[in-house]
Amino acid sequence: MFETDISVLTAVGRLLLGGAFVFAGLRNIANTQLLSGMMTARGVPQAKLVLRAGIVLQVVAGLMLVVGFHAAYAAAALIVFLIAGTLMFNNFWDHQGPDRASRINGVVSNVALAGSFLMVIATGG
Repeated sequence: MFETDISVLTAVGRLLLGGAFVFAGLRNIANTQLLSGMMTARGVPQAKLVLRAGIVLQVVAGLMLVVGFHAAYAAAALIVFLIAGTLMFNNFWDHQGPDRASRINGVVSNVALAGSFLMVIATGG
Protein backbone atom coordinates (compact mmCIF):
# COMPACT_ATOMS: atom_id res chain seq x y z
CA MET A 1 0.00 0.00 0.00
CA PHE A 2 2.69 2.52 0.97
CA GLU A 3 5.50 1.35 -1.33
CA THR A 4 4.91 3.99 -3.97
CA ASP A 5 4.88 6.73 -1.32
CA ILE A 6 7.96 5.59 0.62
CA SER A 7 10.12 8.57 -0.34
CA VAL A 8 7.36 11.02 0.61
CA LEU A 9 6.78 9.23 3.92
CA THR A 10 10.51 9.23 4.63
CA ALA A 11 10.78 12.95 3.92
CA VAL A 12 7.77 13.78 6.10
CA GLY A 13 9.11 11.54 8.86
CA ARG A 14 12.52 13.27 8.75
CA LEU A 15 10.79 16.66 8.81
CA LEU A 16 8.70 15.78 11.86
CA LEU A 17 11.49 14.05 13.77
CA GLY A 18 14.30 16.48 12.95
CA GLY A 19 12.02 19.49 13.10
CA ALA A 20 11.03 18.66 16.67
CA PHE A 21 14.69 18.85 17.71
CA VAL A 22 15.29 22.08 15.81
CA PHE A 23 12.25 23.60 17.52
CA ALA A 24 13.31 22.32 20.96
CA GLY A 25 16.86 23.61 20.49
CA LEU A 26 15.65 27.07 19.50
CA ARG A 27 13.21 27.07 22.41
CA ASN A 28 16.03 26.11 24.77
CA ILE A 29 17.88 29.29 23.84
CA ALA A 30 15.12 31.27 25.56
CA ASN A 31 15.36 29.02 28.61
CA THR A 32 19.15 28.96 28.97
CA GLN A 33 19.18 30.40 32.49
CA LEU A 34 16.60 27.96 33.85
CA LEU A 35 18.10 24.92 32.12
CA SER A 36 21.69 25.69 33.08
CA GLY A 37 20.54 26.18 36.68
CA MET A 38 18.85 22.78 36.64
CA MET A 39 21.96 21.21 35.16
CA THR A 40 24.20 22.84 37.77
CA ALA A 41 21.90 21.53 40.52
CA ARG A 42 22.28 18.01 39.05
CA GLY A 43 26.08 18.36 39.24
CA VAL A 44 26.83 18.92 35.56
CA PRO A 45 30.22 20.66 35.30
CA GLN A 46 30.38 23.72 33.02
CA ALA A 47 26.59 23.59 32.73
CA LYS A 48 26.24 26.65 30.46
CA LEU A 49 28.87 25.33 28.05
CA VAL A 50 27.32 21.85 28.03
CA LEU A 51 23.89 23.39 27.45
CA ARG A 52 25.12 25.51 24.55
CA ALA A 53 26.79 22.47 22.98
CA GLY A 54 23.54 20.54 23.39
CA ILE A 55 21.54 23.31 21.74
CA VAL A 56 23.93 23.40 18.79
CA LEU A 57 23.74 19.62 18.48
CA GLN A 58 19.93 19.67 18.58
CA VAL A 59 19.62 22.35 15.91
CA VAL A 60 22.39 21.17 13.57
CA ALA A 61 21.61 17.44 13.77
CA GLY A 62 17.89 18.19 13.54
CA LEU A 63 18.43 20.22 10.36
CA MET A 64 20.68 17.50 8.93
CA LEU A 65 17.91 15.00 9.54
CA VAL A 66 15.27 17.26 7.99
CA VAL A 67 17.22 17.71 4.75
CA GLY A 68 18.59 14.16 4.68
CA PHE A 69 22.26 15.21 4.85
CA HIS A 70 24.14 12.36 6.57
CA ALA A 71 20.86 11.50 8.29
CA ALA A 72 22.28 8.36 9.92
CA TYR A 73 25.07 10.37 11.59
CA ALA A 74 22.58 13.01 12.70
CA ALA A 75 20.37 10.27 14.17
CA ALA A 76 23.32 8.73 16.01
CA ALA A 77 24.27 12.13 17.46
CA LEU A 78 20.70 12.69 18.61
CA ILE A 79 20.68 9.28 20.34
CA VAL A 80 23.73 10.40 22.33
CA PHE A 81 21.91 13.67 23.08
CA LEU A 82 18.84 11.75 24.28
CA ILE A 83 20.90 9.58 26.61
CA ALA A 84 22.61 12.62 28.16
CA GLY A 85 19.38 14.60 28.38
CA THR A 86 17.49 11.70 29.92
CA LEU A 87 20.10 11.31 32.65
CA MET A 88 20.19 15.06 33.34
CA PHE A 89 16.48 15.92 33.27
CA ASN A 90 14.42 12.75 33.74
CA ASN A 91 15.82 11.51 37.04
CA PHE A 92 12.57 9.86 38.12
CA TRP A 93 14.40 7.92 40.83
CA ASP A 94 14.76 11.15 42.83
CA HIS A 95 11.02 12.01 42.72
CA GLN A 96 7.66 10.78 43.95
CA GLY A 97 4.04 11.05 42.88
CA PRO A 98 3.00 12.97 39.76
CA ASP A 99 6.48 14.42 39.26
CA ARG A 100 7.94 10.90 39.17
CA ALA A 101 5.27 9.77 36.70
CA SER A 102 5.99 12.77 34.48
CA ARG A 103 9.70 12.00 34.44
CA ILE A 104 9.07 8.32 33.71
CA ASN A 105 6.95 9.45 30.75
CA GLY A 106 9.90 11.54 29.59
CA VAL A 107 12.15 8.48 29.71
CA VAL A 108 9.62 6.42 27.76
CA SER A 109 9.30 9.18 25.14
CA ASN A 110 13.07 9.38 24.78
CA VAL A 111 13.31 5.60 24.38
CA ALA A 112 10.70 5.79 21.61
CA LEU A 113 12.64 8.61 19.92
CA ALA A 114 15.83 6.55 20.14
CA GLY A 115 13.96 3.73 18.42
CA SER A 116 12.96 6.11 15.64
CA PHE A 117 16.56 7.18 15.23
CA LEU A 118 17.69 3.56 15.06
CA MET A 119 15.22 3.05 12.20
CA VAL A 120 16.69 6.09 10.42
CA ILE A 121 20.17 4.59 10.84
CA ALA A 122 19.01 1.16 9.66
CA THR A 123 17.37 2.53 6.53
CA GLY A 124 20.04 5.11 5.74
CA GLY A 125 17.76 8.01 6.42
